[in-house]
Amino acid sequence: MSKIDLEAELVAAIAAVRGAASVCQSVQKNLVTAATLEKKDKSPVTVADFASQALVCAALADSSKIHEVVGEENAAELREAGAEATRDKVVHHVRGVRGADVSVDQALGWIDLGGVTPDGSLERYWTLDPIDGTKGFLRGEQYAIALGLIEKGRVVLGVLGCPNLEGPDGRPGCLLAAVRGRGATIQPLSATGDAGRKSIRVSDITSTTAARFCESVESGHSDQDQSAQIAADLGIHEEPVRVDSQCKYAIVARGEAQIYLRLPTRKDYREKIWDHAAGLVVVEEAGGRVTDVRGNDLDFGHGRKLETNAGVIATNGPIHDAVLASVARFVDVG
Repeated sequence: MSKIDLEAELVAAIAAVRGAASVCQSVQKNLVTAATLEKKDKSPVTVADFASQALVCAALADSSKIHEVVGEENAAELREAGAEATRDKVVHHVRGVRGADVSVDQALGWIDLGGVTPDGSLERYWTLDPIDGTKGFLRGEQYAIALGLIEKGRVVLGVLGCPNLEGPDGRPGCLLAAVRGRGATIQPLSATGDAGRKSIRVSDITSTTAARFCESVESGHSDQDQSAQIAADLGIHEEPVRVDSQCKYAIVARGEAQIYLRLPTRKDYREKIWDHAAGLVVVEEAGGRVTDVRGNDLDFGHGRKLETNAGVIATNGPIHDAVLASVARFVDVG
């Protein structure tokens, strides 16, 4: 396998995520209304999802040496009869970033670039969640554009764009990035180049009693009753930080919480690779540790899911073994 310039790939990934974040912010501002919330209308997030994937894939096709993208979406439903209104909105928002001359077929083709299913022959590829945290997006709360680069089943680079998470300048919007072996950084999402970029580190606490949980707003994503039992077992009294999306990884990476649990809600459930790739490398490069509930490293080399892993535990590191032991007391880890 030929070597690649990870710094150059990082620049490409950051540009791709920034472009996608701008379109997500535009959709959230212009299409998410009191009426759509009241009707539980998910069409705005559908538009943002497709437009975000189109923009990331287009940017990577332009600037990255790696063109294979394992994404969450494909454009098949936008080509169906009855999807014209949604398709027109997607193309409109893509043109807002890429220019008025983008054709419908070109925009849909960019979306379909994310339709790769990795097999054993594909040693290096991107994985993308164009909007991680769809309900947070619709509520005007936390969501992320998450892009990770996988090489031989291991995440080597990750970028998280978090449009509503407070940045280092105190304003909404931050971008976290990490390259394996080179640390993790944060900067304002609206910054250009390296402006405002600084290194981040996880919390240095060594006792679980001083720790704080970070967990999903949606109880369907993880077993919150079990989380509460584990928190009590570990002597944790702080209320958990509840946010949607891989913003949880960002919060652990910058030391505002020390534990993120994604406990299996079903024994046969397997996590999607795009839900964890970028966040994992950001936390690990910030000095933390990420495993499954059995203490095994996450293995991204088995297609679109983490087929050999159950659940996810991310911590600041020193308390990881204590958290694993507590989880084993309350969760059937198999």
